[in-house]
Amino acid sequence: MVDFLAENNLCGQAILRIVSRGNAIIAELLRLSEFIPSVFRLRDKAEQQKYGDIICDFSYFKGPEEYEGKLDSKPELQDLDEEFRENHIEILTRFYLAFESVHKYVFDLNRFLEDLNEGVHIQQTLETVLLNEDGKQLLCEALYLYGVMLLVIDQKIEGELRERMLVSYYRYSAARSSSDSNLDDICKLLRSTGYSSMSGSKKPPNYPENYFQRVPISKAFISMVVGRLRSDDIYNQVSAYPQPEHRSTALATQAAMLYVILYFEPSTLHTQQAKMREIVDKYFPDNWVISIYMGITVNLIEAWEPFKAARTALHYTLEQSNIREQASRYGMSVDCLRQQVQQFLKEGFLREEYVLDHIPKLVNCLRDCNVSLRWLMLHTADFVYDSNNKRLRQIKDQVFTDSKYSAKTLFQLLLDSAQLELVLKEMFKQMLSEKQSKWESYQKEGCERMTELAEVFSGVKPLTRVEKNENLQAWFREISKQISSLNYEDSTAAGRKTVQLIQALEEVQEFHQLESNLQICQFLADTRKFLHQMIRTINIKEEVLITMQIIGDLSYAWQLIDSYTSIMQEGIRSSPSMVTKLKATFLKLASALDLPLMRINQANSPDLLSVSQYYSGELVAYVRKVLQIIPESMFRSLAKIIKLQTHNIMEVPTRLDKDKLKDYAQLDARYEVARLTHAISIFTEGILMMKTTLVGIIKVDPKQLLEDGIRKELVRKVAIALHRGLTFNPKAKTSELMPKLKEMAATMDGFYRSFEYIQDYVSIYGLKIWQEEVSRIINYNVEQECNNFLRTKILDWQSMYQSTHIPIPKFHHAGESTFIGRLCGEILRITDPKMTCYIEQINTWYDMKSHHEVTNKQLFSEIQNSLGTFGLNGLDRLLCFMIVKELQIFLNMLHRNVLRDRTVMDTIKPFQNQLNPIKGIVANSSKVYSAAVAKTQKIWSSYLDSILKVGQMQILRQQIANELSYSCKFDSKHLAAALENLNQALLTDVEAHYQDPTLPYPKDDNTLLYEITAYMEAAGIHNPLSKIYITTKRLPYFPVVNFLFLISQLPKVQYIKNQGMVCKKSTDPIDWPPLVVGLVTLLKQFHSRYTEHFLALIGQFVRSIVGQCTTSQKIPEMPADAVAALMFLENYVYYTKLPRKVVEANVPSFIFDEFRTIL
Repeated sequence: MVDFLAENNLCGQAILRIVSRGNAIIAELLRLSEFIPSVFRLRDKAEQQKYGDIICDFSYFKGPEEYEGKLDSKPELQDLDEEFRENHIEILTRFYLAFESVHKYVFDLNRFLEDLNEGVHIQQTLETVLLNEDGKQLLCEALYLYGVMLLVIDQKIEGELRERMLVSYYRYSAARSSSDSNLDDICKLLRSTGYSSMSGSKKPPNYPENYFQRVPISKAFISMVVGRLRSDDIYNQVSAYPQPEHRSTALATQAAMLYVILYFEPSTLHTQQAKMREIVDKYFPDNWVISIYMGITVNLIEAWEPFKAARTALHYTLEQSNIREQASRYGMSVDCLRQQVQQFLKEGFLREEYVLDHIPKLVNCLRDCNVSLRWLMLHTADFVYDSNNKRLRQIKDQVFTDSKYSAKTLFQLLLDSAQLELVLKEMFKQMLSEKQSKWESYQKEGCERMTELAEVFSGVKPLTRVEKNENLQAWFREISKQISSLNYEDSTAAGRKTVQLIQALEEVQEFHQLESNLQICQFLADTRKFLHQMIRTINIKEEVLITMQIIGDLSYAWQLIDSYTSIMQEGIRSSPSMVTKLKATFLKLASALDLPLMRINQANSPDLLSVSQYYSGELVAYVRKVLQIIPESMFRSLAKIIKLQTHNIMEVPTRLDKDKLKDYAQLDARYEVARLTHAISIFTEGILMMKTTLVGIIKVDPKQLLEDGIRKELVRKVAIALHRGLTFNPKAKTSELMPKLKEMAATMDGFYRSFEYIQDYVSIYGLKIWQEEVSRIINYNVEQECNNFLRTKILDWQSMYQSTHIPIPKFHHAGESTFIGRLCGEILRITDPKMTCYIEQINTWYDMKSHHEVTNKQLFSEIQNSLGTFGLNGLDRLLCFMIVKELQIFLNMLHRNVLRDRTVMDTIKPFQNQLNPIKGIVANSSKVYSAAVAKTQKIWSSYLDSILKVGQMQILRQQIANELSYSCKFDSKHLAAALENLNQALLTDVEAHYQDPTLPYPKDDNTLLYEITAYMEAAGIHNPLSKIYITTKRLPYFPVVNFLFLISQLPKVQYIKNQGMVCKKSTDPIDWPPLVVGLVTLLKQFHSRYTEHFLALIGQFVRSIVGQCTTSQKIPEMPADAVAALMFLENYVYYTKLPRKVVEANVPSFIFDEFRTIL
């Protein structure tokens, strides 16, 4: 018969593919369970209020029209719904595909069973497949994996979450409109079961059997599978565990399968007393905690409580005397086994000869260790006993008492036995690889000895007092031939023949009185030794390695092992060299990957890589977690070193009096620094002893692990410092900004110095790591802050700054500010243009009422000192987003309050007609202008707020650019010069292209201009006022509206000689520079025609006002409004760097001359 798993056996390949896919689906479900968007949990009130209307469970399907109607009636809900869809559709699709694959899996399994019944697979029926060894394994696994999927989904992705996600997916995707979608079936299968994985929550009635019955599976198939599992050892594991008391461990995998599959046939659990008795006697006579898949553990006492027959059958296992017997037996074996293993692990004990002669003894020891470890680790795990259940608490206490359980001792046994396993496996692999060459070299040596002896008895070769003996000569020749004729390939015959040859050589020594000649005896002894070695070598079989692999299985501890993390870390802290022993334990844990990957590999499935990457990644993450104690301990010592260096140890001056030498020596403090530094380097040594190791399919480089660990600890410390250090009290009378920044700078300097100090002792690039990680923290927080302004948010798993290995801690919840947001908010608060007055010439802000200085350009130097260039740059980026938002709000307000307001437009349209032609002068100007201003008064206050905010942020951006430019020229003048030159060259090329289009210009896909912009902004070589923030459409009456706004604000300001333009009344506050800069920025967003028109209107205003006052006054004095308007033009030219002729085209030069005399 063809092999069941052969490529041409369609039946075998079909079921193998199903099982392979089952393992891959479970890995995907476990992977996704870590990426559930937290918003679907609706944990707190804020989330419920915000998203409660757009996230819904299956109650949605009772009346979708009503639900959608409610959304359509509120535009803000529609907007939120659309934003939510954009942000979550990708992850929702991934979840849906995983859920769909579960349904497809059971559908395919049912179809395969139908095909078997209908005879589609020739010569194969359900019965024949179950008789085949691979066939019965695969059929049992197929059903078992489906059960595991359902349990994993319910445990990791709770019912309510599943329903909310499925409804959201249904609403947002095209699936509901497609006819071939099986969304209904998926919803039926995965609707909430009422189960909750929270501790203390009650199990719903008839759970999980009702859940397992949602998709019917052939009853005959289930009962045949249960029958097979009850009667057979389907994996032939008993051969690896010959001792009867190890039988339940041998059959543990099968027991887990049976536990899951029995839920498909709940009648057995409820009523079949005899069957359950048989199952418990075979599988659970001495254990009641089992691992069902990759460390997911179950306590049968709790799980089988609702099932009468199962509960009764388990009664004998749970008798006090049985629990005492098992617990004390395994508890007592721990110390005895530890001594045995430590004896084997003594240096030089495990030599090749010893190992080859004592294979059974060594394997038995390993077997006992693993069985004891399995029983004790499972039955003493905290989380398998519900603390609210009195009976479980009693059983747990009894196990702890009778086994004299000590987590430390048990873990020590795990360490030692893993080490022994690793050593033996490596020795065996080495011996297997050299087996043939060694055997042949022993054979050759034996042959040569025999040939030499034959020559000795020929009388030709001189050997003291050996007489010629032709019989012996011939006999030794024959033996030599016999040895050389031994065949390595036929190991059984060769072994038998070798034993006979050894006997013959012993006999020849006795019968021919050869003992008297020591040299001949030596030759014979050597040859016998070589023949012995040949027997030993031929007995090195791969079966031993396979047995060791089977008995060394640690997959049951995949999750349990976490409870031993603190013991591991404590061990490492006290003795860093323990890392080498841990390596063996991690590798032992990696063997758990064989279970899910075996079938995927057999099926040659493309899922192999992603599944092995997931489990290997999980394990490597655990390794990192354990070893993180090393960087943590290093940083603890570092903090002490820095404290000593900054507070205790005095700087030694260049010249020093002899009698003061003793004061500066400070031997105790310096000794303490040396001791701590030594401790740090010892930790480094500990982790580097681990050597590069392959964990699953991921290569773990200890140097990289150490560096990542140091980075992680640095990120944690710096992030906490920034979070705690940069919080401000908005009600404080004097701002806390400068003192907090100074404090922050000192803290950051402490970290920086400590890092500089440590780098040589642990062999890392301190400055590089420092800059990379600090920039990552700041950029990540800026990104999170900018998310508030983005419709499509950047989630953590999409962020280029967030990392799984070196995560940046998150302290803020959605809607709250990060440290960079709080810093920006505080700067905006203290430089508020309604409260402060900004003096451009000295870059200083003064309080409008008290005239005290609030802050100056020193603020930005202080930010540079504490947060570095990245901090200033991040602040700049955040201000950009704020300006964009403010301009968008402004345009909406302009449309709403001005362009769509009929009464306002009824004023503006005739006003524009009165001003035509612009080149002329407005007759009766003061009346015309004041009437228009009076009619539109109500719209200007919100207009002014927006303009001032934009202006204020632009001034801050200018200050940041100045600081960045200054520090760049100071700290890296070559970079600054290169950037300026490259920028100049590019601009020249672009201008040349516009004059002559045949010259080159960067293509659309060329990122050069985009990339250099980022560099320029980081180096402060840019002008924020010339930046385009938003795209705009043509707006009617826009210049006139802005002009009206400006002249409505002119009466609020006055010109004072030594201060410039200042606010007239503190009750109606306005700050001039933000007003001008805000208008400059606003007009920059539109076509330059609008600016020309706007300036022309101001020119006309100045000419008209001045013209009117010259006719009415004998000695004309320039009106205050004209002075303010001219001042605005002067400032406008100054900020925009426009040529003067642009302004002089609208205002005659003699008016400017007159204006200057006032200045």
